Amino acid sequence: MHNGGVGTDTDTTADVLGDTWTTRTLRLRDDPLTRRTGVRPVATLVSQRVVDPARVAVLHVHGFVDYFFHDHLAAPLAGAGYQLYGLDLRDCGRSSQPGRPINDTDSLARYTEEIDRSVRELALTHGKVVVVAHSTGGLTAALWADARPYLVERGTLAALVLSSPWLDLPGARWAKTVRGLGADLLGRVAPRKVVTHLPEHYGKALHRSSGGEWDYDLAWKSHESPPVTAGFVRSVRQAQTRVAHGLDIGCPVLVLASTASSPGDHAHDRLITTDCVLDVADMERLVPRLGADVTFRQIDGGAHDLSLSPSPAREAFVEAMVTFLDARVPA
Repeated sequence: MHNGGVGTDTDTTADVLGDTWTTRTLRLRDDPLTRRTGVRPVATLVSQRVVDPARVAVLHVHGFVDYFFHDHLAAPLAGAGYQLYGLDLRDCGRSSQPGRPINDTDSLARYTEEIDRSVRELALTHGKVVVVAHSTGGLTAALWADARPYLVERGTLAALVLSSPWLDLPGARWAKTVRGLGADLLGRVAPRKVVTHLPEHYGKALHRSSGGEWDYDLAWKSHESPPVTAGFVRSVRQAQTRVAHGLDIGCPVLVLASTASSPGDHAHDRLITTDCVLDVADMERLVPRLGADVTFRQIDGGAHDLSLSPSPAREAFVEAMVTFLDARVPA
């Protein structure tokens, strides 16, 4: 084992998760927001201070209006031979900056740069990398992996785990079509226009301040009806269309979802024991479009973010992931 996380070209600093975690800021290339705001994007790689190079690296990629605070996964993964890292994508969580809108993008492909950078660095230390991605992060990671067959051929990308990936818009088929066309048109002409707000009920059910189990930073993962722009919806819909047409991810893929969905537009007692954000049936229907080697598993009592489910669903999520990786990732 060694201290200091992955090899870096800048100093690491203590992380908000505590002294056993460090962060490294990844300075990224200019993007369209740089031209508008004058502020260059950054991403943040979160590492445990003590790293065992003999373990396989697991890189956690968060979803929309989210960031990495899932340090409770580190111990069970370490016990199974895996080293957990987190990536806060540009303009999210630790990577948010004054002058740049938080939690917004005009293209999910923009996140490719920070995923590439992180996987490359983790591979230098661990050799093999598993990417575990949630919700919008799952959609992003699926397209990223599809475009990186050479990482699979080299043995760098060992597996992909998608937790409740956002593979389609929720709702009836006609509603998906109408919303998709509307998002495409409005996203072209007015990408910054707010078209909706996320419901607050799921977030309130999760957070300790409103009776939930988890104590995360509400400035980075707000449940106070965060805005959703037309440009963001258009970027998601473009990515989902690519999934619908079929991907060819070369590494083993595990897709995990709850056993049931429920409404998210009002408070009820199943908000964190079902997926109240996305339609589980959509995930099951689209799983075969991801590649030739895809496994679909459902977690009874699982929340939208399966890793934040109440026990015993949370432990079942970790067990399903570890069992799959143990069987499919070469030692």
